Amino acid sequence: MNARQPVTLLIAALGGEGGGVLAEWLVDLATRAGHPAQATSIPGVAQRTGATTYYVEIHPQSFAELGGRTPVLSLAPVPGCVDLMVASELLEAVRAIQSGFVSTERTRLLTSTHRTLTTFEKMALGDGRFDDERLLEVAAANCRQLAAFDVDATAREAGTAPSAVLLGAIAASSVLPFERAAFEAVIRASGRGVEASLRGFALAFERCAAALGAPPAPGFPAEPDLVEIGYARVVEFQDAAYGELYRQRVERLRAAERQCDPQGRHGGALVREGARFLALWMAFDDVIRVADLKSRAARFARVRADAGARPGDLLRIADHLKPGLAELAGLLPPAIANHLLTLETRRQRDGKAPLAIPLKLRADGLAGFFGLRLLAALRPLRRLGRRYAAEQALIERWLATVESAAARDWQAALELALCARLIKGYGATNERARNNLRHILEHLAAAKPETIRAARDAALADEGGVAFDKALTAAGAPPRPVPPIPVRWHARRSA
Repeated sequence: MNARQPVTLLIAALGGEGGGVLAEWLVDLATRAGHPAQATSIPGVAQRTGATTYYVEIHPQSFAELGGRTPVLSLAPVPGCVDLMVASELLEAVRAIQSGFVSTERTRLLTSTHRTLTTFEKMALGDGRFDDERLLEVAAANCRQLAAFDVDATAREAGTAPSAVLLGAIAASSVLPFERAAFEAVIRASGRGVEASLRGFALAFERCAAALGAPPAPGFPAEPDLVEIGYARVVEFQDAAYGELYRQRVERLRAAERQCDPQGRHGGALVREGARFLALWMAFDDVIRVADLKSRAARFARVRADAGARPGDLLRIADHLKPGLAELAGLLPPAIANHLLTLETRRQRDGKAPLAIPLKLRADGLAGFFGLRLLAALRPLRRLGRRYAAEQALIERWLATVESAAARDWQAALELALCARLIKGYGATNERARNNLRHILEHLAAAKPETIRAARDAALADEGGVAFDKALTAAGAPPRPVPPIPVRWHARRSA
């Protein structure tokens, strides 16, 4: 490294991770050691479409060595001229590579292996997630040296913010000409959460040093037991009896796979994929589950962390809800719910807007919190509701179709099992998804595997269903019925 050129660091951090604090620590570190330093930042975009970046330059010569001269430091990073790139999230590291800031000749890359999904990944009707393994391969191939470890897990283990963990990783990288004790002194001087920050610093220092000494190709843990994870999710959603029903259904999938693949040549993929989407389906979103999730202690802790609230700070949480009549009717017995939905259909047919109840609940207040807990406490009554009955009936129909397909072709059974991924969301989105699945089960259950796959992918391609209707027509199946749209009349106002 040129002793006359500044050491350049570029940091990409998400909101609430303490990126600004980290930049301040680095400038303070250099200043305490008598080196010129400067930090600038560019705010990211909300809703997880980009991280906030912090650019730090530290001159390797001290003020004494400069003899009264003052170096001019840059306000922005130059592509290919970054010595250390630090990313608190894996995709942000690859974004920095894409922007040209990371080079194989110069840049050491420190990145977390964990992911925080972007808005576009969440909006995808199908699985819109980027491949973590591929992201790590890109990171390793496009930098001088890679150190990758789970920053988020390390921070939670130490009970501190990611900023302290990232500082420990920077210290372990040996890019800056300062001893470890100097980094720790900066944390102590901050006076806030010192012990937890030092724990996170120490853990990160060890893990980053180990990662730098390891081969660049990252390793991955063994695949978890999806059936046990699914069972735990279903039990947490309802109760142990519901979890036992989940296991019984998984055994039906296992028996179907044994029938069409007795040698196990496909590695149990039918059971694995079927069990995964079955658990998500059985733990469907309804008013009771939403109220339960919004009133949990873990949710309050997460909101406090995301808002950057300190101990003693007053935090207000207002939840805006607008449940429609269909969602509320889903909690009622089928006979009563069907009557209400018939009346609602008549209202909409007459051009009236759908009924919905706008609510604003202060989850941080007694009335709002107990209102949410009261809704969550209705969980034992969920089995009596129309929504529960409708979901179980469609699940049984899906299972029976998979079992029937397994008697003739393993691949067709797998494609039908994967059709359970169509079920997602709530309200109109969920109803549309269930109708699409019914259409596939009714008209394509005996089709070739590639035909079923094409229809499923088309149903996940766009919300309007244009691609799905084209796939159905290409397969010789009837298109979906056109839903009636009522005409709304408005009185003309005189001038």
